[in-house]
Amino acid sequence: MSTILVVADHVIAGFDRYGEPEIMENAAILVEDELIAAIGPADRLRRDHPQVREIGGRGRVAIPGLINAHHHVGLTPFQLGARDQPLELWFAERLAMRDVNPRLDTLFSAFEMIASGVTTVQHLHSRAPGGSDAVLARADAIIKAYGELGMRASYSFALRDQNRMIYAADEEFIASLQRALQAPVSDYLSGFALPLDEQIAIFHDLRDRWSKGPLVGIQIAPSNLHWLSDVALESAARMAEETGAPMHMHLLETPYQAEYARRRTGGSALEYIDRFGLVGPKLTIGHGVWMTPDDVTLLAERGGCLCHNCSSNLRLKSGTADLNQFLANGVPVALGIDEAGINDDRDMMQEMRLALTIHRPAGHGSPSPTAAQILRMATENGAATTPFAGMIGRLAPGRLADIVLLDWDRITQPYQDPSMPLVEVLVRRAKAGAVQTVLIGGRLTYHDGQFTQIDRQAILEEISRDLNRADSASEAARKRLAARLLDPVLNFYDGWL
Repeated sequence: MSTILVVADHVIAGFDRYGEPEIMENAAILVEDELIAAIGPADRLRRDHPQVREIGGRGRVAIPGLINAHHHVGLTPFQLGARDQPLELWFAERLAMRDVNPRLDTLFSAFEMIASGVTTVQHLHSRAPGGSDAVLARADAIIKAYGELGMRASYSFALRDQNRMIYAADEEFIASLQRALQAPVSDYLSGFALPLDEQIAIFHDLRDRWSKGPLVGIQIAPSNLHWLSDVALESAARMAEETGAPMHMHLLETPYQAEYARRRTGGSALEYIDRFGLVGPKLTIGHGVWMTPDDVTLLAERGGCLCHNCSSNLRLKSGTADLNQFLANGVPVALGIDEAGINDDRDMMQEMRLALTIHRPAGHGSPSPTAAQILRMATENGAATTPFAGMIGRLAPGRLADIVLLDWDRITQPYQDPSMPLVEVLVRRAKAGAVQTVLIGGRLTYHDGQFTQIDRQAILEEISRDLNRADSASEAARKRLAARLLDPVLNFYDGWL
């Protein structure tokens, strides 16, 4: 049995029933193998376990591992050649992205996440070309990459069976194009036309391969209303009923998606998917920017969750979610960095601070989130959206030992008035550089800027060698196609709003 004692001046274990932080002073966490065995006064645990190796100590604050509850790719689209665009135009813009080895791609963003205190990621694999074997091979490469680094991952391959470029049938879009564009667009879209029954089989295959591993969970991800036929919605509901797996579904990210729902259903996208039994405690809505007050009430009544993707909503001109409305209605809200944060990286400390700050509307008495609510979004609430619910997101005996140690001197230098509450200082001032140590399942994964399992610099150099080359023929062709598709896509949405 591997046993260590994690010692800190302050241990933020979680939050009580009123949402107040539970903080222990001069405390220690006894870790046995992958689980937390005990938490209590450091002096007592040291006395009871005199031979146990210690990490942490004076000047450290321990928090639960953070959860990035909405993530897609490694190197950012911007890094790979796709400019920030309004979401509907971005689908075409993304054709310009370079091809990246999936292992290297996954490791790149995992480095950034772990270095900012993230121990669990919700990896929503939205696009994968080819047949079932190619999709499974890419999924395996991604999951194995997280395993190499020792990171906990909830993986899903998104269900999608229609409308792959615009919010209308592929055939309609192709027919609207100039003749010279029709064949290349048809060829491109056909690469993502895996039949629905094969997509469902991939979900079951991945569960059979990976669900028994301690670091991996497999979720259901019905991608979005416009990408799903009624048959696909029915299938997602049946998958959830048969397996009990949680679901994460993009919905109402932009005003164009709200208008699509109105045209298709005559009302709300959330109300429509509720007809299929999809809205409940196992469902997390990604984005939800354009949910109405009635939608928020419905989500709260059904016990569903929201994942707030603050940076992404801003970068893609999707709008600003009314976070305060969700909180006022008691909807559990998680936090996701999505494709990339406001700094074009995956810094969860920065994402917490952005969410804390942007949702402070004018007016002395207007509601705004507290630092405790934001930290809870990034820990307990994020955990609840994953297959690891009840095992991560809090520091308590019997839970998985996903623990982050922060260097408090680095957070507060050169000075911080001691009267400021601990959690407020953490959310307002902590940066990724303050993350000193990360344990995932009791295993030391990151310490003093170094990863214990993989040489980060060697991976970065390999990525650089891989991408600092001329475009391949297929990359160059996609770039030309992306440039020619922007106007037709823009024209399709003319007059929608």
